[in-house]
Amino acid sequence: MAFVNSIFTWLMKKRIHQIELFMKYPYDVQEEWFHNLIDSAENTEWGKLYDYKSILTPQQYQERVPIQNYDTLKPYIERMLNGEQNILWPSDIKWFAKSSGTTSDRSKFIPVSPESLEECHFKGGKDMLSIYCNNRPDNQMFTGKGLVLGGSHQVNQLNEDCFYGDLSAVLIKNLPIWAEYYRTPDMSIALMDNYEIKMDRMAEATINENVTSISGVPTWTIVLAKKVLELTGKQNLLEVWPNLELYIHGAVNFAPYREQFKQLIPSADMYYLETYNASEGFFGIQDQDNSEEMLLMLDYGIFYEFVPMENICEENPKALMLGEVELHKNYAIVISTNGGLWRYMIGDTIQFTSLSPYRIKITGRTKHFINAFGEEVIIDNAEQALTKACQETGAEIKDYTAGPIYFKDEKAGGHEWIIEFDKQPNDFEKFVDIMDQTLREVNSDYDAKRFKDMALARPKVHNAPANTFYNWLKAKDKLGGQHKVPRLANERKYVDDILEMMKSS
Repeated sequence: MAFVNSIFTWLMKKRIHQIELFMKYPYDVQEEWFHNLIDSAENTEWGKLYDYKSILTPQQYQERVPIQNYDTLKPYIERMLNGEQNILWPSDIKWFAKSSGTTSDRSKFIPVSPESLEECHFKGGKDMLSIYCNNRPDNQMFTGKGLVLGGSHQVNQLNEDCFYGDLSAVLIKNLPIWAEYYRTPDMSIALMDNYEIKMDRMAEATINENVTSISGVPTWTIVLAKKVLELTGKQNLLEVWPNLELYIHGAVNFAPYREQFKQLIPSADMYYLETYNASEGFFGIQDQDNSEEMLLMLDYGIFYEFVPMENICEENPKALMLGEVELHKNYAIVISTNGGLWRYMIGDTIQFTSLSPYRIKITGRTKHFINAFGEEVIIDNAEQALTKACQETGAEIKDYTAGPIYFKDEKAGGHEWIIEFDKQPNDFEKFVDIMDQTLREVNSDYDAKRFKDMALARPKVHNAPANTFYNWLKAKDKLGGQHKVPRLANERKYVDDILEMMKSS
């Protein structure tokens, strides 16, 4: 296995030269992909509608094609779901990723072309291993297996040649056979629908394997880890898997979970690698050890634009290209892809932490914020505040959500939080004070509204019983890695729903 590990590591590192090229020449690479995408789609129905043949520059493209969202593309996608081809992209689209990133009842079906599979999703998966092997040349990852917490394996057939499932299912169905050898558990377990049974089965199936890496959403990884320790009677995961060296994570901010992972995996050499991928594409990989930023991957068949968040509510907001962005400003991402998404706003917000090369951090969602009183609190603000409060009070957070408390009579408004702890703070009121104070420090608009409680009162925080969010997701049939608790909302739908459940339980 050591020889095989050396071969795999060498192959993975060969890609580094290409990554260095797009880091050095980002505009050239993006320009090349822009023309590639426009030329490829010029004879599709969409390409003819907007006369792609006559588009010569990105500026012309921006002037001619409005920014899209799922609702505007939905009529075209529904026809593709019924088997029509050459609508948004010239290749035959046989797969659709059913996206359910939040607890919304509405599902999105994202077309997955052969090109987006190979040039984006699979390329991203290989690149995260290439980057790891380059940063840790003495790694032994391929001497063992990777424990993968996938989504649910509900592959549904729409017609003779058309299928949909969550992204995990789509990727697994199209993976090369050799990849299966290095994964554990068997995919019949990893992609089970019932997450309660799945966690037990995964723990049972993996405790005797030589696990060298783990991939999964932090919340569900912690649930699995506790099952494994419960079954084995061990104190930490290194006692179960002594060769564990890499944890690949994404989907949610890792900061509130970092201390829990240090306890589960007590090793200073443990490597944590964050990725930024979604049904719509693979966008970023953490390329530096001990960093909280990700390299924006520029050669995956995606052309990027960025809308400043202060302009997001405009009818046709101006989008900036890569060379126009600034450091530490919030932008909504707009993508054009080799899967047929054109000027598509995916709903995530990011900040650039570096412009040479282009590195980013995820700051939230375009719809997941609280701005009921002009305070403009985003997820990144919330995560910083919660992380500081946890550090100061010894707490560990499992899940949370928050929404506004509206003005009533002469009372000030506020924010209402529901927080479920894995480890309770040593002083709950101190936790709330530190969270509030940190929000004031990182968000001047929030601080101004909190002045003398004139517009915003001190946050109201509920200490939720164990398994509150798990039971809420279960009641909505939303258990699984593809479903996440909405962190912030600009209305009270989620807060009221969970409080009502807590009251009745």
